[in-house]
Amino acid sequence: MTARRLRELHVPGAPLVLPNVWDADSARLVEAAGFPVVATSSAAVAEALGYADEEGAPPGEMFAAAARITRVVSVPVTVDAEAGYGLPPAELAGRLLDAGAVGCNIEDTDHGRGGRREPEEQAELLAALRAEAGDALVLNARIDTRLDAGGGRAALPDVLDRARRYLAAGADCVFPIHARDPEVIRAVTDAVRPAAVNVAYVPGGPDPATAAGLGVARMSLGTGLWRSSRSRLEQELAALDAGHRS
Repeated sequence: MTARRLRELHVPGAPLVLPNVWDADSARLVEAAGFPVVATSSAAVAEALGYADEEGAPPGEMFAAAARITRVVSVPVTVDAEAGYGLPPAELAGRLLDAGAVGCNIEDTDHGRGGRREPEEQAELLAALRAEAGDALVLNARIDTRLDAGGGRAALPDVLDRARRYLAAGADCVFPIHARDPEVIRAVTDAVRPAAVNVAYVPGGPDPATAAGLGVARMSLGTGLWRSSRSRLEQELAALDAGHRS
């Protein structure tokens, strides 16, 4: 499947819901359930491989996991590429495309140096990635500005500035990952209309129907399914252990 199809599914007011996966089997289940796109969660993939999130896993293992996922599904796959693993844009684009991805998340936290990239620097990275990938990758630019704490709306100008810069640099979609407040989400969608906005589908945030009314084009579950599956496994193991001891 092509990046063109993935772009077509980003419709403000009709959110594309992405149940993020961590391996080939979970990807198969998402496709079988009827979802038109498979997305990965970097945290879930890294943990499944035995590493920590935030680029704790070797890039080669993350790209190999992505390739196993794209191999078993026929729908478009978008890969959470974290902050880009410190790779040059040409190499990052090439490895994503070689893995079969047609989209990727790129966040503006620099895990190698610690802290956030300046918006100008992140925009340059996105522009370079766009130049290397052409139209073959749908770029989802994650904005890590904190908006979830008390008084978080004070950070909204930074979110809007970054969103505009990232879209101008070539991103297809912007993802203010900490946005939960409907008024904040509406402010972002209004500011960048008709560009696509991604929000997290998590407790405390809007559901798909509410997000549709706010003009959202994409919703990500992140680690939600993986955490739910892990919790269920822990419960079953605890029950087995209790039965064994009795």
